[in-house]
Amino acid sequence: MNQQKSFIDIVNHYIQSDTVTLPVFSAAASRVQQELAKKEPDIRIIERIITADQSLSSQVLKTANSAFYKGLSEISTIRNAIIRLGVKEIQKIVLLAATRNTFQCKDKLINLIVKKLWQHSVGCAYGAVWICKRHDYDVDPSEAFFGGLFHDVGKLFILMVIEHIKQKNKQTKITPSLIMESMVKLHTTQGYQLLKHWNVPNQFAVVARDHHLLDIDQENTLLLIVRMANQVCCKLGINTEPSQDIMLSATMEANLLNISEMDIAELEIYLEDSRVLTA
Repeated sequence: MNQQKSFIDIVNHYIQSDTVTLPVFSAAASRVQQELAKKEPDIRIIERIITADQSLSSQVLKTANSAFYKGLSEISTIRNAIIRLGVKEIQKIVLLAATRNTFQCKDKLINLIVKKLWQHSVGCAYGAVWICKRHDYDVDPSEAFFGGLFHDVGKLFILMVIEHIKQKNKQTKITPSLIMESMVKLHTTQGYQLLKHWNVPNQFAVVARDHHLLDIDQENTLLLIVRMANQVCCKLGINTEPSQDIMLSATMEANLLNISEMDIAELEIYLEDSRVLTA
């Protein structure tokens, strides 16, 4: 048995033994999502939910005042953030702020990978929204954002498992290549199971499970949009693995979504400008 396979067996053993606690989806973020899903969301309720969570509110204000969102004057209150940016953008910011705290590890090597994973996830989220708005796909931009942000959440869980292994078995030699191999082979299954554990709509769990498959449901537009955003991010180097030189305009996703070379070029520029959000 080769070293990579044996290490993957170790990771699988820890997953199956339930010795690593599954990350928890932010309760505050979940409540905000539920309120925003209503036909007429109550801004006052959204404000109260965010303000009551000190960590979330500080992250929301920090993001709202980032170079990507910042206006002529600084936003100092959650109410002002909602008024200036609107509920749809606040929905994105809340997800980013709540999720950002999860994408952290104490181990230096793993934390470097986690940071790249965060950059990739944010890039895919905003890339998916951009694609969603480019043509009429009948996909809600908020769904595209969520699908893009969490499509690789299985990698985060695998990294948490590996960090746990390193803490419990300090003699185990874990190289970057072993970490990458484990993420590549295990993240889609674990991502699917984690999102099911979070009780999010099944469409997002399917995206996490199927975003690397060769044979997919070609009528699943949300999946196609996230896959396209994922490939663009990978080509730009906004990812955890070495970038591959692929002809994006010739991909199945570009063809089915009617994405042109001009579309891709503009999306690449947009994502480069949006990377400030990953700081």
